[in-house]
Amino acid sequence: MIVEKLAIVGTGLIGGSFALALKQAGAVGEVLGVGRNPARLTVARELGLIDRAVDWAEAGRADCILLAMPVGETEAVLKNLAPHLKPGAIVTDAGSTKSDVVEAARAALGTRFADFVPGHPIAGSEQSGPGAARADLYQGKRVVLTPQDKTRAGAIATVRALWEAAGAQVETLEAAQHDRIFAAVSHLPHLAAFALVDDLAQRADGDTFFRFAASGFRDFTRIAGSSPEMWRDIALANREAVLAELDAYLDALQLLRQAIDAEDGDALLKIFSRARAAREHWMKTQDS
Repeated sequence: MIVEKLAIVGTGLIGGSFALALKQAGAVGEVLGVGRNPARLTVARELGLIDRAVDWAEAGRADCILLAMPVGETEAVLKNLAPHLKPGAIVTDAGSTKSDVVEAARAALGTRFADFVPGHPIAGSEQSGPGAARADLYQGKRVVLTPQDKTRAGAIATVRALWEAAGAQVETLEAAQHDRIFAAVSHLPHLAAFALVDDLAQRADGDTFFRFAASGFRDFTRIAGSSPEMWRDIALANREAVLAELDAYLDALQLLRQAIDAEDGDALLKIFSRARAAREHWMKTQDS
């Protein structure tokens, strides 16, 4: 057993799957649930994700607390927790942005900032809520930790051990580097999917477009089924990096537009071939 008592703030897909995986691995004793929605906590308990729903005071007495709610709520949640944290309690998170989370933790935790381990599991689904949780969500997936200079070594080791017990491969990055990378490979694709679906939905004949949409459209836009609240928070939290990636993507789309307008088949073939080769190389590294 790694920790006797684990508290989860946000018992949906990410937090619930973390709890299930650790229970299955025998890495935790009791799992406590905290959240703003009593009905969701009841479902989480009925599904076995948590053992009990508790208040902030009892959550603060856990050995480790995972924050698994939208990143925009981080500072408020930490301010609720901070007065109740027992000595040695570790706080970590699963947010998709890190620089803003680190600053929120620094502001809210004060002298307990050394006990905060920023993290981001690279796993998920367009599904949400307790019913979407599953014990194998993190099997073979990467989790990125972005510890700070003052982060306590023992806290990092414990959080690493918990994620490894859940089946994940743990890596570390600087927070700013993390945010630049994920603005490109995660945040931008979600924004593109949301934008395309919304564009078609706003057209007077949008229903006709959707009626003829098939597997390619479904695959590209699957992530537009994700939580609007969560992605609003991510877009705003990682604003500068997301804007830079949007600008780069708009430049790439403009090149495509120019090639099509000029009927430049050679330019199109070069872009498409280069992209396919890059994707095939990436897929091989995923399989290895």
